[in-house]
Amino acid sequence: MTWRAAALLAAGALTLPAWPSPFVGVAVMTAALLVLLAVDHALAVPPAAVLAERHGDRTVRLGGTATVTLVLHHTSGRTLRARVRDAWPPSAGAHPDVPPNRLVRVAPGEAVALPSRLTPIRRGDRTAAAVTVRSVGPLGLAFRQRAGRPATPPWTLRVLPRFDSRRHLPERLARLRVIAGTQVTRGRGQGTEFDTLREYVVGDDVRSIDWRASARRADVMVRTWRPERDRRVVCVLDTGRTSAVRVGDLPRLDTAIDAALLLTALAGRAGDRVDLLAADAVLRASVTGAGGAGLARVVHELAPLQPALVETDFRLIAGELLRRRHPRSLVVLFTALEPGPLGEGLLPVLPRLAARHTVLVAGIQDPLLTALTVAPPTRPEDAYAAAAAWRTVAERDRLRAALARHQVTVVDAPAPALAPALADTYLRLKAQGRL
Repeated sequence: MTWRAAALLAAGALTLPAWPSPFVGVAVMTAALLVLLAVDHALAVPPAAVLAERHGDRTVRLGGTATVTLVLHHTSGRTLRARVRDAWPPSAGAHPDVPPNRLVRVAPGEAVALPSRLTPIRRGDRTAAAVTVRSVGPLGLAFRQRAGRPATPPWTLRVLPRFDSRRHLPERLARLRVIAGTQVTRGRGQGTEFDTLREYVVGDDVRSIDWRASARRADVMVRTWRPERDRRVVCVLDTGRTSAVRVGDLPRLDTAIDAALLLTALAGRAGDRVDLLAADAVLRASVTGAGGAGLARVVHELAPLQPALVETDFRLIAGELLRRRHPRSLVVLFTALEPGPLGEGLLPVLPRLAARHTVLVAGIQDPLLTALTVAPPTRPEDAYAAAAAWRTVAERDRLRAALARHQVTVVDAPAPALAPALADTYLRLKAQGRL
């Protein structure tokens, strides 16, 4: 029963003084209203006669807007008058300019399209919740509504990472061309391979002279070298409890994903092969050969990744890296530089891992921690907070020193600077032939 039935009954109550008996008037009006309700309910289109389907965007980048259209097909012989609610989870970000309950009128055999504009506020998969169709009778007094009718068409919108660090890619690609593309080295070093022969010029290293080629051409010829390609880079994302900590405006995991995407894009353009692992107590994601055109696949695989409130098992990660029996690779571990998890989990297995691969640990500095060590305390409780911050900084310094003893490179930068700092470190290792 709709509000119109209640309004009609209230209007009839105003005529009760004209009836010989108020009880008779109430009985007659109630009976008439029940008859009207029964007729209106019978004339309303049954929900089973409405078929629903969807079409529209399947993916959208975080911060962008997607359009998903719900199409209702009317299969009965009567005109459909209905209120339709297409429900999405709050994190899908349905636009307020689209009312949640829309009144539609569909002729027999026709269809109506109801678009929904979504601007998600979180990364991951957003699934349509439910479609509710309330079919109203021609008098507007009664309606039909049945749970599960029409069936909600399945639809999942995957919200991809924002990838803000891609703005740093052109500059790093220009430096990469200088290192490994348009300019080659004059002397041979670790991690370099032969490129071409050219004539000797003043300033060239005499050790690069090719005496046999010089004898054949009657000119002094020197060899040129370029950094080796087809190296392997393995990005390991720690999805344990420390990755859920918000550093700035984003969780630590989102910042790590952004830096990993920049490194993947850069290494792929350098001709290196990129693998990606995400793990905590179990393996969450694994992507192989993600360099070059595989970047889109990495973005899709990382989109639904969420922190797990468990302690990270670094023995599991080290065992997975050693089990793959890859040649010497650059292993980039995105984790928190906290003495507890790293000291108890990573340091015991680090010697075996560092013996097989070049290890780099990427950590994110907390600006609140830095502010506590800089700002002078004004209250007694501020002094205790500053002392705790200084103790944490000292523990991080000891941890970096312990990692350095195992020849581990550490990149410790604030969240906005982590991605470019990591890309610069990769280029430096590339130029030094340490990959």
